[in-house]
Amino acid sequence: MRRNLLPVAALLLGTLFLFLGNGLHGLLLPVRGAVEGYSNEVLGLLGTSWATGFVIGCFAAPKLVMRVGHVRAFSTFVSLIAVIALLTGIVVDAHWWVLLRAITGFCTAGTSMIVESWLNERATNESRGMIFSLYISITLLGVVGGQMMVGVFDPETTILFMICGIVYCFAIMPTTMSTAATPQPLKSVKIDLPNLYRNSPVSFIGILLIGIANGAYGTLGAVFGTRAGLDAGTIAIMLSVTIFLGALMQFPAGKLSDRIDRRYVLAALSLLAALAALILLIFRPTDPGMMILFVAIYGAAANALYPIAVAHANDFAGADEFVKVSGGLLLLFGIGTIIGPTLGGPVMTLMGPYALFAVTAFAHLTLSAYAIYRSRLRAAIPAADRDNMPNLPISASPMGTAESLSLDPRATPLPDHDGQEPAAGEEVRT
Repeated sequence: MRRNLLPVAALLLGTLFLFLGNGLHGLLLPVRGAVEGYSNEVLGLLGTSWATGFVIGCFAAPKLVMRVGHVRAFSTFVSLIAVIALLTGIVVDAHWWVLLRAITGFCTAGTSMIVESWLNERATNESRGMIFSLYISITLLGVVGGQMMVGVFDPETTILFMICGIVYCFAIMPTTMSTAATPQPLKSVKIDLPNLYRNSPVSFIGILLIGIANGAYGTLGAVFGTRAGLDAGTIAIMLSVTIFLGALMQFPAGKLSDRIDRRYVLAALSLLAALAALILLIFRPTDPGMMILFVAIYGAAANALYPIAVAHANDFAGADEFVKVSGGLLLLFGIGTIIGPTLGGPVMTLMGPYALFAVTAFAHLTLSAYAIYRSRLRAAIPAADRDNMPNLPISASPMGTAESLSLDPRATPLPDHDGQEPAAGEEVRT
């Protein structure tokens, strides 16, 4: 383990700082915006703008990286993110925030691609699962740690924005000081959405609905907490609990989906998430403890859906199609993440803060019903013929890139690092 981790230790340290900044800035903006009196629609656009920039970055950022190189591109992207974090503390204006958030999303896609390609370069088939698990765990810890900082300092001051800038600067240092070889060129994934739908209608529709629900809650959860009377520290705890429980729930849910029809597991978890959301919507609890309890139940169920939907799609795909299929699902999730906050903001304005869960409940009830419906039309792949889901934590907000897909142990084997051609009959990652 030590031999496998030492070559990527500096890169993972930089990743930790990067996601600390992402978690802090991502929560700080809606909390501060709510204090400033920004409308729900504007606060929802912060998430829509970021997701739009991220999706565009997944297509455009590789071309920029190829022109200037990984290290220079990474330093530029992170420096720009740091500048934007500081600017949002100086220029407290809703219109500028929405615009700058799109640039942050674009740069985040670029940094993620570079980090993930670097990890791919250092990984072997034997260490890939461990490195991927550690990478995802670090991103989760970084996001949660950043969110918890919001409860330490007053979000109405500029200090948290300055801390954001400092943390992002620390993220640059390990990568620029690393002596590791520059990664190979970034990979492009050919996405065929019509074929993806024919392959697995449940995963296609389901990932889109999961993106809508996760995008709405991920962007407007802090706004809901503020409008419901919670302080910044309690809001940070509420959002962090959903991430942790969502990661923990994936282990039992994944094991269960390996034994029975995955569509039944998707339907059951979606129904549980919808019920928790409906309880919050109908009873509107004001006690922070009760509010966190039902939000935690919601998060545990909702955030376990994504990897099961991905696994279901790959049950019906070829062994060498994991990256292609999952790349298409990531695009659908990104589209859903754009739609969710755009719908959630106006709904909260019309019906109050608890109406955020009307959007998520509708998405999850629709997914549950559709999964049951499709289970009547096509038989499941027998459990013995399916590849079991690896016990890997998946980010509660799985906005990833094609590079992270290549790290997943479900992808085809990595070629030898010495550049030699594979043996006859050996699969090659493309």
